[in-house]
Amino acid sequence: MDFTGNYQEVGHDVRTDAAVSQFMTKVYGWMSFAMFLTALMAWTIAGSETALSFIFGNKFVFWGLIIGELALVWIISASLNRLSLGMISFLFVFYSLLNGATLSSIFLAYTAESIASAFLVTGLTFGAVSLYGFTTKKDLSGMGSILFMALIGLIIASVVNIFWANSVLNWIITYAGVLIFVGLTAYDTQKLKRMSYQIQDGQTAGKFAIGGALSLYLDFINLFLFFLRIFGNNRN
Repeated sequence: MDFTGNYQEVGHDVRTDAAVSQFMTKVYGWMSFAMFLTALMAWTIAGSETALSFIFGNKFVFWGLIIGELALVWIISASLNRLSLGMISFLFVFYSLLNGATLSSIFLAYTAESIASAFLVTGLTFGAVSLYGFTTKKDLSGMGSILFMALIGLIIASVVNIFWANSVLNWIITYAGVLIFVGLTAYDTQKLKRMSYQIQDGQTAGKFAIGGALSLYLDFINLFLFFLRIFGNNRN
């Protein structure tokens, strides 16, 4: 998700370094809050037969939620400069709750222990890679177009395999997905850091912190789902 534009890193001083630290703290804070809401919603719905039946027993409700999620991601990413900070915050919270509703299905497919294990592996991987993206002196901007094209290929392969149901292709998609979202985590983190040097207005910083949190949230969730396919134990 590219909402940050082509920002270039400027010279550092104490004030700008402090501003970067404050901005990234907001990004990770919003991301963590969204993850908490998603997990809480998923856990709550998974414990309710009525809620599960309502969402997954009716294809119109399920696909309505999926379309709603995609629409919210697009609206948040495309409207950071137009909508108010309050509205951006509301939409992001609403999106995290909707995503929790659809992700509740993992509790039906996998054991709680394997979900926790996959989440731990994801957290450690994400943390290490995001730290690398924040601290590395290597310019990762060239990875953007490559990762985007790889992601498009991954989506196409995933759609094809829905109908083909080839187990070998499924595992190729899974491991490729891990590599792609590891790369995107490092790329997005560095991009956010560079962008933060250019933001002076507090209101703008708040909105773009939520936009950045959305990007990293999506990286984390997708990485988690691919790790879950690798480490998850199916319910019998």
